[in-house]
Amino acid sequence: MSLYDDAVLVLKAYEDQEELRQAYLDHLAEHPDGMWKACHAGHLTASALVVDPVRERVLLTLHRKLRMWLQMGGHCEPGDTSLPAAALREATEESGIAGLTLLPGGPVRLDRHPIPPPCHVHLDVQYAVSAPPDAVQQISDESLDLRWFGYDEVAGVADESVVRLLEAARARL
Repeated sequence: MSLYDDAVLVLKAYEDQEELRQAYLDHLAEHPDGMWKACHAGHLTASALVVDPVRERVLLTLHRKLRMWLQMGGHCEPGDTSLPAAALREATEESGIAGLTLLPGGPVRLDRHPIPPPCHVHLDVQYAVSAPPDAVQQISDESLDLRWFGYDEVAGVADESVVRLLEAARARL
């Protein structure tokens, strides 16, 4: 199965955010290249919020280009076999933490947001992952910093999209 086909199945199975979910499906129907960064009309991305094992904190990255505290995530790559696999790959690469595990139940939310050119629009499919008890983060080239934040600290450092993702992830937990 192609990544495109997997994305369509993931979105069809996702039961929340009906209007936005349909917009993602419509976008893919109109843009066969809608999984890839080269699709300048917008493209799907995969991200994951890293939750600590005792479920009291989340790991955020200070994104090098955007200079914002965000969840781990980014563009799909040709080697990705599924959206969950892409989200897990991105979370592992950007956090430096081996042994992350996806929370069951598929994506926790969708978030469409503008991005500076050349990308223009990201149609983000957002997951949550649990860090292992011995997790040690390591800053990647894409980050200026990595830091654990208590749930109650996130609204003070991150934008509303990250706060909504945290709320959805906590509801899933």
